[in-house]
Amino acid sequence: MSRGTGASRRHEPSGLTNIFRSLRYRNYRLFFFGQSVSLIGTWMQRIALPWLVYRHTGSPFLLGVVGFAGQTPTFLLAPLAGLLTDRLNRHRILIATQVLAMIQASTLAVLFFLGAIQVWHIILLGVFLGMINAFDMPARQAFVIEMVENRKDLGNAIALNSSMVNSARLIGPSLAGVLIAATNEGTCFLLNSVSYIFVIVSLLMMKVASRRVESRKTQVLKGLKEGFSYAFGFVPVRSVILLLALVSLTGMPYLVLMPVFAREILHGGSHTFGFLIGASGIGALTGALYLASRKDVLLVGRIIPLSAAIFGSGLIAFSLSRFFPLSLALMFVTGLGMITQMASSNTVLQTIVDDDKRGRVMSFYAMAFFGTAPLGSLLAGGLAERIGASATLIVGGIACLAGAAVFATRLPRLREVARPAYVRLGIIQEVSSGIQTATELSVPPER
Repeated sequence: MSRGTGASRRHEPSGLTNIFRSLRYRNYRLFFFGQSVSLIGTWMQRIALPWLVYRHTGSPFLLGVVGFAGQTPTFLLAPLAGLLTDRLNRHRILIATQVLAMIQASTLAVLFFLGAIQVWHIILLGVFLGMINAFDMPARQAFVIEMVENRKDLGNAIALNSSMVNSARLIGPSLAGVLIAATNEGTCFLLNSVSYIFVIVSLLMMKVASRRVESRKTQVLKGLKEGFSYAFGFVPVRSVILLLALVSLTGMPYLVLMPVFAREILHGGSHTFGFLIGASGIGALTGALYLASRKDVLLVGRIIPLSAAIFGSGLIAFSLSRFFPLSLALMFVTGLGMITQMASSNTVLQTIVDDDKRGRVMSFYAMAFFGTAPLGSLLAGGLAERIGASATLIVGGIACLAGAAVFATRLPRLREVARPAYVRLGIIQEVSSGIQTATELSVPPER
């Protein structure tokens, strides 16, 4: 990537144009709007499922089991999915995963309206969706760079993805709360299945250039080992992934316990549940838009431990609140901390990794963020049965704060190690163009 000239800098977008600059790429624009509709349906289903389980069973432990079943396949299959993402057509993988996810949502709707749905159905279909997501997530993350031609806009595109997810996270739960109260959970499942049509059509409308994929005759295990050595041999990548895994394991289960807080602690119903998730979504959307407004990635690294600390502090304070408006405000803080850590971690990883290993690195990212969550959900559900939901969140918040503190102390060293990668990619312009051109994207990051 060549260095930007003074003229190009003068024409850099600003204000709202800067925030939404990635939308000028046609493929990304199609993906953004199609996925925006689909994700509203996805969040409606995510709210309806735990509410249905808790309404029928009243068991925090079963909430944890459902979360565990739905996310475990991501942890188990993500490395293989990442390898396939590096070797196969990512665009076609995404089309296949969206079609299969639509089938899963349709099956839930049919079972519900037939009056036949049981907890074991939800668990089994959750496992199926988890298998789909194991392939969808690394392919989706790695495909961003194929939709956004200029690597300098990559951080913006990732942040806009996060804003898209969290806009849906704001709208979807609110709609789900109203629909569950007015109709039933099955309506949410049905609307989710219909919403997949939009993203499938947007993917089919894309004009995707053929991506050169090396013909690899190496064995699968060797390819997996190569990806693992690359990701965990590069200290900045390893540190980002490990902190993300800790936060996901100990902090993210707060979503699983939301029905307990809504009903038992704040003495509300499905509306209360939806508003709590919605407040978290507003905070997350705010954080995503802030990251989207940034014009470079050079200072993103310091945001990672700060946002993890904000997330952990928000969890602790929320667990102690018994006043609904205060709980909403603290959910805003929690959502903001969660998404800024996730998106800034994603940006750092996507910026410094080699493209031929991008799928595998992003599969480890998926394992860290989504794959450890099922174990966290199971542990949180069991712990909540013994010590209560509030104490469980306090434990998780303290763990997040501890991880943030350790990462912050190592940040100067991580910057020093990562600097050659930023120089090579032209993000830090401190070498001559001849040297930069010779090394650009051709040498693996220094260990």
